[in-house]
Amino acid sequence: MARRDSTVAVADHARLELEFDQPYLLGPLFGDYDRHLVTIESRLGVHIAARGNKVQIEGEPDAAARARDVLVGLYNRLDQGHDVDAAAVEAVIAMAAQPHLDGIVADEVASPPQVMIRTRKKTIVPRSTVQTAYMEALAREDMIFALGPAGTGKTYLAVAQAVSQLIAGSVDRLILSRPAVEAGERLGFLPGDMKDKVDPYLRPLYDALYDMLPTEQVERRIASGEIEIAPIAFMRGRTLNDAFVILDEAQNTTPMQMKMFLTRFGMRSRMVICGDPKQTDLPRGVESGLNDAVAKLDGIAKIAMVRFSAADVVRHPLVGKIVEAYEGPGS
Repeated sequence: MARRDSTVAVADHARLELEFDQPYLLGPLFGDYDRHLVTIESRLGVHIAARGNKVQIEGEPDAAARARDVLVGLYNRLDQGHDVDAAAVEAVIAMAAQPHLDGIVADEVASPPQVMIRTRKKTIVPRSTVQTAYMEALAREDMIFALGPAGTGKTYLAVAQAVSQLIAGSVDRLILSRPAVEAGERLGFLPGDMKDKVDPYLRPLYDALYDMLPTEQVERRIASGEIEIAPIAFMRGRTLNDAFVILDEAQNTTPMQMKMFLTRFGMRSRMVICGDPKQTDLPRGVESGLNDAVAKLDGIAKIAMVRFSAADVVRHPLVGKIVEAYEGPGS
């Protein structure tokens, strides 16, 4: 880590100074018109002044130390060749949860995590501590349940891992599935044939794929059958060998659908089940297959349960606050 810092603390106020050794990284570190610094100031309630290759942070001791950890973490990400954007800034702010004023920077913030996923279009690193654990599970376990609210990267990271393994040749095909549950609309009233009717439900899976692979590769692999995107009903009666299989929006399956899907698991395969147990579009009184499966399978070896919370949301920070509001008392 190429930087030096000093700290002056007086009562409930601290002034920290950082000196960075590679000035060419400070432009992307600060952001256009210093927008990354402004974000850190507003989120942590500190004042940041930059001059040359030196940065001075003032504020309450804990807040100043946390801001210091965030800047060092972002600087190290840039030094490792990773991009820093608004989402990365928000993620590192969330990860810097245990600041230290004695000059020791929390390891998970100071150094970019070693776990990463490489695809044809980008290299993906975790943006929260739970994402780190999830990415480790994706690389290690045969079956993973990713549980938690929208915006935490459950499906996106699963698709990234699946694409990475498909490119590497460790699986022969990638199968992405969702239940085509009607959330306020009626399938019968949508225009087109059956593919046209179900594609809107599968669109998030297409979007994730196009973010990992060039468009022509996605289309070619779909045409060849290497990548299959289909409603869960299309999985019945199959055995999925040598495949990376992802079930998205799993909270909208029934217990029988979930049992059917899980028992498609074949040799030399990986399976990831993503969903939010607290958000179901099933008819009133119908039990969620995701909740039923978690209750039955939690604790079984080689089945990982990774639980996300509103704190792990990596979209706009307002999304996390909205999730907390809906999940709070009285909801």
